[in-house]
Amino acid sequence: MQVEIVVLQHRVASRLTTPWIELDAEHVARELAAGRPIVSFGDIPFDWREFRVLFRLLADVLARYDVLEPPDVAMLKAMGREGRPEAREVEAWYLSPFERSHSAGAASSAGAPDSLATVLSMSARPFLARTVDALHQRVNLAPWTQAFCPFCGGAPEFALLPRTGGRRLVCARCTATWPFPEQTCPYCGNALAGCSTSFVSTDRRYRLTGCDACRKYVKAFDVRNADRPFLYDVDAVASLPLDAAALQRGYLG
Repeated sequence: MQVEIVVLQHRVASRLTTPWIELDAEHVARELAAGRPIVSFGDIPFDWREFRVLFRLLADVLARYDVLEPPDVAMLKAMGREGRPEAREVEAWYLSPFERSHSAGAASSAGAPDSLATVLSMSARPFLARTVDALHQRVNLAPWTQAFCPFCGGAPEFALLPRTGGRRLVCARCTATWPFPEQTCPYCGNALAGCSTSFVSTDRRYRLTGCDACRKYVKAFDVRNADRPFLYDVDAVASLPLDAAALQRGYLG
């Protein structure tokens, strides 16, 4: 299933051009210092035809592998027949928690089924990733101290352990990376010594750290023990045995 999803996303990504976004360095620095992500919905050059085709195909893959409940399958198929999701629906999903709580009159996605959020996230990834790629090397992330993505506001799903030490979180939505303290849980902020448990893959390429306070975990790609660069889609699948080990010990994905 994961391979089919990656192939569909890469087909769309191969047809996208890299957007150019003008940056006001002072504005970006202010936003980062205030804990606000810097990529607004309007910055992302969605091709809505491509997006909706990908949305339908991804929903079909998840349904075929019985990942979705029958009512969710019916809902997603109905959206596809109606030429949805519409831009306003995608914008409601995209809004970060900070933006949603500070935007009077903004569309709300509260109460939307998890299945819809999942398919929207997978469908948006090629467009988000291409946009963030155009920005990543041009932004100084030193002022950023949050556990969510400084570019799109997404939550971390992976991490990198660089050769130089420390840790960089990897966004689940746009695959951007940013520095975050290695000993701090990105979900609950717990940083107490002795309150985490780690598992390492047999090849030592992957490390999983579970927080004993909130019982959530984050996987990491250990660059120090790898013979190739981190590949988000590949490594998310290759490290699945660690997910199984964590779930068996009562940690939550």
